[in-house]
Formats: sequence, structure tokens, C-alpha cells
Amino acid sequence: MKNITKVYTRHGDEGMTSLVGGQRVSKASARLESYGTVDELSAHLGLLAAMLPEGEEKENIQRIQNDLFNVCTNLATEQETTPLYPSAYLPVGEIEWLEHEVDAVMAMLPEKQGFVLPGGTREAAQAHVCRTVCRRAERRIVELSTTAKISPEVLQFINRLSDYFFVLSKKLNFIAGCSEKIWQNVCK
Repeated sequence: MKNITKVYTRHGDEGMTSLVGGQRVSKASARLESYGTVDELSAHLGLLAAMLPEGEEKENIQRIQNDLFNVCTNLATEQETTPLYPSAYLPVGEIEWLEHEVDAVMAMLPEKQGFVLPGGTREAAQAHVCRTVCRRAERRIVELSTTAKISPEVLQFINRLSDYFFVLSKKLNFIAGCSEKIWQNVCK
């Protein structure tokens, strides 16, 4: 692990930054927007983890934060010119783990019909914020993939991750005994 000895470098003062491999790009590029949004998601996850008691859900959130660092490394690499570092790959089985977690939560919840309004407990509401930021990250990554090579597992992972946050919000409300609010279409 590399120690951080200095926080500011002055290399980004004119709106440019370096990718993995040293290429300089605009801070307004689709690549920066994609991994910056993933970084924002990780920060929201940090807030969610701070709200959760010690236990499986908190451990899962921290596991996901570690995975998101891998995703950021992947997105910060111009794969046409720079080989991916080992840290740019998701651990084997992470997509399947997310699918298992989603299925397990759905099996424990009572079936509800309709669209859920984000909210409930603080923790569930924050899980919904994570879900929406994750969806934005997915849109940014898809946009980047139209002009750059992106590892397919990155998009798959981010897509499954937003599903995980949806069911996590439902689980957190269920455990707290908090009824979800269902959207009422008043224009019926």
C-alpha cells in the first residue's frame, strides 16, 4: 500500500487530472464523471454504515465500499493504452454474491404491490439515496462505454448493486417495523 505523504499536488489546478497510467484528461470528461459518481456513492455508503449497528448489513456495506474502489480503479484506466492493475478487477463471485443477497432479502419480506416511495427509517431512506446515486453512476458508466472500453463486470456489478440497495431499504424498514409508503396514482 502506498502512503499518502501530500494531499495537494497542484497538478489539477487547471482542470486536468491524471488517469492510471499517467494520461492527462479534463476533470469534466465522461471518465471522471463516471468514477467520481462511484466515489460519491461510496461516500453515501459511509454515511449509511455510520447509521447501522455492528453486524452483517454494516459488513456488507464495507465490503461493497471496497468493491467500489476496484470499480474506480477500473474506470480510471484507459484500457486501450494501459493494462488493468489487479486492483481494477472485482473479486471473483461478487456479482453472484449480490444476487444471492437480493434473493435472500426478497424471500424474507412480505410481498407488496406497487411502487415504493423512498423513505421510512433514516437508514432505509439513506439506502434509497445510495440506490439513486448508484443508478446515476450506471448511466455515467454506460455513457463512458460508448467511447471507451469498460470491463463488462463493472456494469453488471453496478446494475445489481442498485437492486441490492432497493431491497436493503425494504429490509431495514421491515426490521424496524416501519410500513413503506406506496405511491398512490391520483390520476386513475
